[in-house]
Amino acid sequence: QVQLVESGGGLVQAGGSLRLSCVASGTVFSIVMMAWYRQAPGKQRELVAHITSGGSTNYADSVKGRFTISRDDAKNTAYLQMNSLKPEDTAVYYCNAEDEFDYWGQGTQVTVSS
Repeated sequence: QVQLVESGGGLVQAGGSLRLSCVASGTVFSIVMMAWYRQAPGKQRELVAHITSGGSTNYADSVKGRFTISRDDAKNTAYLQMNSLKPEDTAVYYCNAEDEFDYWGQGTQVTVSS
């Protein structure tokens, strides 16, 4: 079992930055990939970025060049650095970890004002 706790969300003006953190606990040695998803009101949850245990990353086209996913295995933590934020980035952001199962955090709200 893996437990995930996100933090770092908040209200920011367009063009600003935020860094989200996701701390994993439990059987963290089994995690093969960590990811960030987001869900805006009335929309489906979508993948923002993922990072494998080997460090390979992938990003949604809408965030390429603005967001950076990283992980610190010593701290069992994944990060999402979000720069040049836009109002359309407003959503609840969820951390996801994958071994043979999928695990989800409780979500953290990001609101970008215009």
